[in-house]
Parts: sequence; C-alpha cells; structure tokens
Amino acid sequence: MYYNGNSVAVPAPADSPAISVYNNISFDCKNVDLYYGAFQALKGINLRIEKNQITALIGPSGCGKSTFLRSLNRMNDLIPSCRVEGEILLAGVDAYKDIDPIVLRRHVGMVFQQPNPFPKSVYDNVAYGPRLKGITKKADLDEIVESSLRQAAIWDELKDRLHKSALGLSGGQQQRLCIARALAVEPDVLLMDEATSALDPISTAHIEELAVKLKERYTVIMVTHNMQQAQRIADKTAFFYLGEMVEYGETRQIFENPQKERTIRYISGNFG
Repeated sequence: MYYNGNSVAVPAPADSPAISVYNNISFDCKNVDLYYGAFQALKGINLRIEKNQITALIGPSGCGKSTFLRSLNRMNDLIPSCRVEGEILLAGVDAYKDIDPIVLRRHVGMVFQQPNPFPKSVYDNVAYGPRLKGITKKADLDEIVESSLRQAAIWDELKDRLHKSALGLSGGQQQRLCIARALAVEPDVLLMDEATSALDPISTAHIEELAVKLKERYTVIMVTHNMQQAQRIADKTAFFYLGEMVEYGETRQIFENPQKERTIRYISGNFG
C-alpha cells in the first residue's frame, strides 16, 4: 500500500517493494534527524536493525531512545510540532513517504510502558484489530484470538475468561494481553517501549521469556532502562545519548568490550 495525496491508502505499484521484512534487514535508518519545533531530539541516526532478533535501545532518560522507537511506526506524527528528516526504510520502502501510517502500524506493532487494554472483554481486545481489517466470521476470529493469546503465552490463564473485562486482569496479564492484541494483526515488527518497567519481577520474567520466543517469528525492538534485561535477552544493543546513537553492536560486545568512551562510562555507572 502507498500513501497518496488524498491521505488514502492505495495499492502499491506492481514493481514496488512489498511491505515485508526482506533479506536480513528489518529497518534501515539513514541520517535520521527528528525535531520538536526548534528542538532537535534525534541527530543523524544511522542504524540497520536485523530481522528475527531482539534489539535493545539503552541510555539515560531523555536521550532519544523512545523518540527513535516511536519514529519507526510514526507515532510521533500525533505531535503537531514534530518533523522527521532522513530516511526510515521498512523492506526498502520509505515509511514517511510511501506508506499510509495506518498500514505501517499494521506491520509495526507497539506495546507501551503501561498496559493499556481497551475497556472491553479479553476476546474483544484481541479481535479489535482483525475486525478493523474486515474479518467478521466468528470461526476466523476465534482462531485468531486463540492463536494470538497462545503466542503471548497467556491462553491457559485466560481461556475461561475470554468474555470478562480485560480491566480485571493483573498488570502482567494485561501487558501480555496487549502483546496478543498487537500480534493479532500479524505484524512484521514488535516495538516494546519499557514494556516491563511497571511490572513485578515474575511478570517481567514472563515478558522476557515471551520476547525470546517471539523473535522466531517477529523482529523485536525494545527500549529498556534495565541493562541486565538487555544483557539477558537482546541480540544487539544500541546506546543513545543526547539524541545521538553513540554505539551499536552485539550485546555482549557492548557490555563487555565497548569501543566508545561514553559507552564505557555509562555501562560502568560513571556517567556524569
């Protein structure tokens, strides 16, 4: 799908790249600058994110990592003063020029810091996206709901509560439900913005185990302040500071043999 001048999603030309992860690259970000009015929040970000891996974005508060994450599915479009320069390519397609943002968000799902289930039943939360896509047959929706809840490792806990309010679930259950809701529209990429920071250690462990399983089918990009979490589950790690991406590489290398002085100071806790 492409984004035409009338703000309508239209079929992509036959010779255009498909909107799916190709080769080994999910996102290819080239010289990305992002501004809120006159304030520059991201400065010259160049980053290739590989598919079927967990990529962690680390750095102090206000360093730009969540801003960068939200730029990948254009959540920053909701801020009137925001503008993006450079290129963010998904499967070789410019996410800001050639894709309707609604279509983009079907391919790039997001889970937020605070669980945000809809004030609906468990079933209707998961079925919400598929229904928007035009799926109405009960048998089809039943299959999607069960499959998504199983992928989110919460089917056994909720299979007898499908028609009860999602607001009655625990925080950890709500977050896994939100992951199931994102997976129900079959995205290529799942963004996680500090998805475990509001959860207890047991719920956090569930989400971490789930993320490792999900990378078999999806690309996972996560913002975290928990450096131990990044070390436990991330394949690659990017360190952000003051709007710049200072260093990016294999997680073990970033934590055990960082190459940049600012990374060394941050990892060692001597950042001032």
